[in-house]
Amino acid sequence: MKKRVAVIGAGAAGLMAAGKAAERGLDVTLLEKNDRVGKKLLISGKGRCNITNNTDIEGLIENIPGNGNFLYSAFYTFSNQDLVEFFNKKGLQTKVERGGRVFPVSDSSADVVDALYKYAVGNGAHLLLKSPVKDLVIREGKVTHVVLKDGRQLECDAVILAAGGASYPGTGSNGEGYKIARNAGHGITELKPSLIPLLVEEEWVKNLQGLSLKNVSITILNNKKKKVYTDFGEMLFTHYGVSGPLVLSGSRHIMEYGYRDVKLVIDLKPALDFDVLDTRIQRDFEKYTRKQYKNSLDELLPQKMIPVIIELSGISPEKPVNQITREERQKLVKLLKGFELSIKGARPLDEAIVTAGGVNIDEINPSSMESKIVRGLFFAGEVIDVDGYTGGFNLTIAFSTGYLAGISC
Repeated sequence: MKKRVAVIGAGAAGLMAAGKAAERGLDVTLLEKNDRVGKKLLISGKGRCNITNNTDIEGLIENIPGNGNFLYSAFYTFSNQDLVEFFNKKGLQTKVERGGRVFPVSDSSADVVDALYKYAVGNGAHLLLKSPVKDLVIREGKVTHVVLKDGRQLECDAVILAAGGASYPGTGSNGEGYKIARNAGHGITELKPSLIPLLVEEEWVKNLQGLSLKNVSITILNNKKKKVYTDFGEMLFTHYGVSGPLVLSGSRHIMEYGYRDVKLVIDLKPALDFDVLDTRIQRDFEKYTRKQYKNSLDELLPQKMIPVIIELSGISPEKPVNQITREERQKLVKLLKGFELSIKGARPLDEAIVTAGGVNIDEINPSSMESKIVRGLFFAGEVIDVDGYTGGFNLTIAFSTGYLAGISC
């Protein structure tokens, strides 16, 4: 008889694991609670799916603050370059964008899901949709059955647990994988939101809700005024604070501070240094010399931001532009180059892109992804206590650990 393998979860890690195990000729059953595969993959990268990052393996590890060293074996077994080649051979061409981010040329996450689905099912994996798993049966230290929530039991020789994290529960990633692992005797390190929108103290941020800023730079300072993160790109104001690519990337750098007592400083005009921006504003003031201050900033700022900047600058909105002093003008320049927000927290875990925390890595063999506690139990993807920054690193983790579990089971 063929070795029977059950893979729990048909996301990035599960599809890769099922495909690889089936490719080896094993009898693979892929169990998915949803009515379709890859539900979280479909929304990743705003529907474009940032599948990996075009860096070297050391670069991957450096961008995985959550136990990156645990992943050396997985990455050397199936690297980011191997992953790109894998998709290319499946007919999915890729491209590299800013920061080494790798996307499908089609800009369609559906194409990524389709390639993985065909890999798994095409190699003979049996896909069971709408089949949520309740628990495992373990006898004499070895996994023997998977118990479904409808009471069915599937006999198996190995299980790959790739049930995802606890973020975006609407996609099926609702933390149930942690319960299964805990019931099997594994420790679960504290779950925290990673890559998460941030809450701010300032009440006026509500007035900027929906405003997207492009080509700005942000710097995050800890409570000792030390720079912990800086980058350039796009961000978004919300009714509770800030979000968008820049903020999500920066959020992982302040997890250790509990997402509190840190400052987010936005440079609204990063292409202009202080003196050049001062000169630019002088030209605008000369152009609108007979107007009031509140009507002089239309060419400099988004309309929604003007009232907030006016209030924070301390200059009377009705003051004629030709009466604004040099000191007042330079205070405005300083504000535009250092627009400061006070971070007071993060949104809930279920809104995080990635879950930090998970199955304790000390209880997993990094060279095979097999449990050190239960024979025949393997782990892959976000359910493990590993997490990275934005830029394709978290999906690389999923694909590489899925592949390693698929060849080891």
